[in-house]
Amino acid sequence: EHIAMLHDDDDDDDDDDNEPMMDVAEVASNVLGTPLECCCSDVGGTGMGTGFYRNGYCSTGEQDLGRHTVCCQVTDEFLAYSASVGNDLSTKMPQYYFPGLKGGDIWCLCAQRWAQAYNAGMAPKIFLQATHEKTLDYVPFEVLREYAIDKDEADRRLESLNEQRDRLNKLL
Repeated sequence: EHIAMLHDDDDDDDDDDNEPMMDVAEVASNVLGTPLECCCSDVGGTGMGTGFYRNGYCSTGEQDLGRHTVCCQVTDEFLAYSASVGNDLSTKMPQYYFPGLKGGDIWCLCAQRWAQAYNAGMAPKIFLQATHEKTLDYVPFEVLREYAIDKDEADRRLESLNEQRDRLNKLL
């Protein structure tokens, strides 16, 4: 099964307001519909955070045209694949506050790049609770769940939310 990489560019982000960086993460939701968790605030021990805003969160907004929304743990195989399709993630680029990645690093990847890697059989594993809900515009939840490092924890969280919904429905 391939993921269609077409996307409607009419964007109705709730977090497009020009708010301070951390506020963007605080109001954002992950693919579970719960508050977005930090992806990585210290990439490769550099002291630099991941994400478009470099605050450790896979937050997105109006300026983030690439939608850096997928929190993933890169592998050497994925990095080689990414470079082979023109997206060198291994080379340090200080002008973009980019530390260069190595296998095992955790990074906010562009949703379309993750979908591209998935279609090629090279997608890295992800953290659902730190992956922004806007990723669902590109990749179905069921596919993301297959690649989730935190799948068991996410499943427990969803189960708890569903139980809460059931209790509320009984009260109504």
